[in-house]
Amino acid sequence: MFTAKRVAAKKDWLSGRDHDWEIILGLEVHAQVASNAKLFSGAATEFGAEPNTQVSLVDAAMPGMLPVVNAFCIEQAVRTGLGLNAQINKFSRFDRKNYFYPDLPQGYQISQFEFPIVGEGEIEITPESGEPCIVGIERLHLEQDAGKSIHDLSPDETYVDLNRSGVCLMEIVSKPDMRSPEEASAYVEKLRGIVRALGTCDGDMEKGNLRADVNVSVRKPGGDLGTRCEIKNVNSMRFIRQAINYEARRQIDILEAGGEIHQETRLFDNKKGETRSMRSKEDAHDYRYFPDPDLLPIKITDKYIADIKADMPELPDARKARFVEEYGIPDYDAGILTADKAKGDFYERLVAKDTGGRDAKIAANWIMGDLFGALNNASIDLEDSPVNSDALGELLDLIANKTISGKIAKDVFEKMFEGGGSASEIVERDGLKQVTDTGAIEKMVQDVIDANADQAAKVADNPRLIGFFVGQVMKASGGKANPQAVNEILRKKLGL
Repeated sequence: MFTAKRVAAKKDWLSGRDHDWEIILGLEVHAQVASNAKLFSGAATEFGAEPNTQVSLVDAAMPGMLPVVNAFCIEQAVRTGLGLNAQINKFSRFDRKNYFYPDLPQGYQISQFEFPIVGEGEIEITPESGEPCIVGIERLHLEQDAGKSIHDLSPDETYVDLNRSGVCLMEIVSKPDMRSPEEASAYVEKLRGIVRALGTCDGDMEKGNLRADVNVSVRKPGGDLGTRCEIKNVNSMRFIRQAINYEARRQIDILEAGGEIHQETRLFDNKKGETRSMRSKEDAHDYRYFPDPDLLPIKITDKYIADIKADMPELPDARKARFVEEYGIPDYDAGILTADKAKGDFYERLVAKDTGGRDAKIAANWIMGDLFGALNNASIDLEDSPVNSDALGELLDLIANKTISGKIAKDVFEKMFEGGGSASEIVERDGLKQVTDTGAIEKMVQDVIDANADQAAKVADNPRLIGFFVGQVMKASGGKANPQAVNEILRKKLGL
């Protein structure tokens, strides 16, 4: 059951009609294990296959078919548990969770209840514009996914696709330690970064490979816990925040009107931005759990755990600390660049020693600003970026050797992103090389001073006017004049 660890900061309280309210949040994140075969059969797990083409006799629950545990899925669960700083249980067991649904062929789900494979752990999160906090992990257990019911192919019938039936899921259950929508989305983002770094789940929320059930309740700050409602299968950070905001307000309105909150399962309608009732919430006894008689308990040795631990990759927190130490970039930058494995890999390729040691802070700025901004606007993932690390590195080198200015580089980057060629090709083709000839710059400076004699006479009394002259020279040069040279020559000619 939920037990509160802390009271939210006042900035996270929601104002009601009569007093403030505190949101209590716990999440159950379902992460699809990165495995080519299902949890209890050898059927494929590839996304997007034709309906019912990846279904074994076990998945379809044909009579006499017995499940066989996929050992790789066990390894992936243990690896994830270690990444969550969690206790690995040397004894775990599969149970049958009994309920009826058309896309659940067996009439029960093979899951884990009393003896999960991973016990308590914790991770640290830092929500945007917030303070770091610790979120406890209650457990991680393995279970098989159900199939998929399809309701929009016929007005009178429901179709069932069993391709997902039996796919291995890790259900990661948090403690109710989160107090704001921002903390909840930061928690899921952190989990996503961990499983992607470990390679235990690809974290693709759009495909449903990582999704969250969000438990929401409200209370007077520091008071008794309220009744919670569960919002099922939320599959984006933005939707998580929207769903929590709506659901918390809904509960506050009911309570302040003298009503009661009923424990239930709800769905989030992302088009309307609201939650709606799905069914009354079941408790554990409603599922009539009992040990699965077809599966032996899982027994794990110390050596098995040690071997997996020895093969663990660098996790986001450790990588963040290393980036700060090794590259000297701010903690904030390192946090963004290591939140996802692909981002960290891109950055490390960009500043690798064999590139000549590019400026680490400038590289970080270009990735977080221009690159991420362009990818976001175009709705493109980093892995599919039209500007890879080598291409961006070439652009940074042109800035460093003063072939182009930083301002011109912005325009070059836009053309690169649109498929206009490499940085060198664009600079050469469009005649964008920076003017470094001091003689040519000196002539442009003198022409600007002559054309603005009145302003030049005032510079001694108002040195800030030099900015006007710099702008005029850069305009006259089409942005190609070396800004440092322009400043030096202007100061000399204006007597500053």
